[in-house]
Amino acid sequence: MKKTFISITSFAMSVLMVVCLASCTKTEDKTGLWENATYVNDEEFGEGKIKVQVEVRVEEQSVTFTINTDEKYLGDALVEHGLIAGEEGQYGLYIKAVNGIIADYDVDQSYWGFYKNGEYMMTGIDMTEIADGEHYELVYSK
Repeated sequence: MKKTFISITSFAMSVLMVVCLASCTKTEDKTGLWENATYVNDEEFGEGKIKVQVEVRVEEQSVTFTINTDEKYLGDALVEHGLIAGEEGQYGLYIKAVNGIIADYDVDQSYWGFYKNGEYMMTGIDMTEIADGEHYELVYSK
């Protein structure tokens, strides 16, 4: 009886370890600016016809969101899934938080740089029309 209990317990512990290891793969520690991040792994959102990718880079770490949407503007697609937040200003949406990570120029001169395929965008995120297959970057900058 004791042998059976030990065998069952050992088997259960082995299964638990495998499940824990599988769920922890690719998850990075939430340290530094990433402490408040909502996501630390790549994620996919929505069910629309247009698919775009948005890479969020902070320090040496990044996460990529694949957005499936029917929205016309990138800002609307990201707000729809709670991935960005900010304030409306005279030039449109001023992004203050991306993926739960706050950049506040008034506090520490940090801001979110907005890029498309590595080139700095001259339009606001809420005025940027999207098309299927595009790639954008939101980069925490100082």
